Amino acid sequence: MRMFFGIILGILLTIGSVYVYDSMRKSGGPDGSGERPVVNWDVVERGVKALSSSLQEGWSRLSGRGKDT
Repeated sequence: MRMFFGIILGILLTIGSVYVYDSMRKSGGPDGSGERPVVNWDVVERGVKALSSSLQEGWSRLSGRGKDT
């Protein structure tokens, strides 16, 4: 149990530190000459939303509350 807690904590600390690092940096100019962020957070947000809706749909199917497809 401690190992899984450590793994989850490590993942959260890594993602959090990258987010803080990216939010403190100045963004690049319109010509793209500036430094780019480490993570494209718009892409991450779309991925999390897609995963969330997929999990909700799967849970609804398992619990019998979803549409039959």
